[in-house]
Amino acid sequence: MQVFKDRTAFITGGAGGIGLALARAFLDIGMNVMLVDIEQAALDAAMHGLANHGGRVAGTLCDVSVTGELERAAAEAIATFGKVHLVCNNAGVSRAGPVERVAASDWEWVIGVNLLSTVTGIRLFLPHMRAHGEGGHFVNTASIAGLAPGALSGPYAATKFGIIGVSEVLAQELDGSNIGVSVLCPSMVRTRMVDNGRNRPERFGGSFGLAGDVANAERNARYLAANAAGLDPDTVPPMVLRAIRENRLYVFTHPDTRAAVQARFDRVMMGFDAFD
Repeated sequence: MQVFKDRTAFITGGAGGIGLALARAFLDIGMNVMLVDIEQAALDAAMHGLANHGGRVAGTLCDVSVTGELERAAAEAIATFGKVHLVCNNAGVSRAGPVERVAASDWEWVIGVNLLSTVTGIRLFLPHMRAHGEGGHFVNTASIAGLAPGALSGPYAATKFGIIGVSEVLAQELDGSNIGVSVLCPSMVRTRMVDNGRNRPERFGGSFGLAGDVANAERNARYLAANAAGLDPDTVPPMVLRAIRENRLYVFTHPDTRAAVQARFDRVMMGFDAFD
């Protein structure tokens, strides 16, 4: 994808963090943007902050784990801007704890928001992109945890591995076409992911905060400290835009995570070495 002016981006989790940073960057290069978010107050604040872009930005409230809501948001974007060219499947949540102790409802929540919404976003917009013929790109937000996971991150890591797998498959299926794929694998970025429990729907158990998660208090303290020291979200969009222009699959934000990924790949190769 080389042309951005007057093209349209659809961003889930768009009212804060990386999603909002992407929105600002896309608007600055002349794109239209549809912000999709589950949190009304954050969406209102984002829309207010972007008001100087006038009719080139719109927003809609949406729980991306509900297929019907995501379908409605997609239809609204197309009705508002005519065509969508860039889809950022960016919404994400997490739930910490040992694999056997994380509640089934939390597995369902994290899988629904992170993985299934990404698949739904692809299913909704790929036929649309093929039909309008102007090309496009998918940016699927995974995580470095999708390549080098850590303890107590079972649901999150599982979904981020899944997003990477789906992105690799999609890139192969779209090879040679005018539709590209990138998978964003950030490490720590200063976002409100640490407080994502505020938006857990009632059907999955309702809102929660880290302060009440005493079973994972030590892990949560490390997580909060790492988040506070993370990258500013506004440093991420230039990396993403470069990958889109180059039609490059992987986007990494932290070069120092190479060692952890290499160590995991080395462990994988040890399985093959056992045959020697």
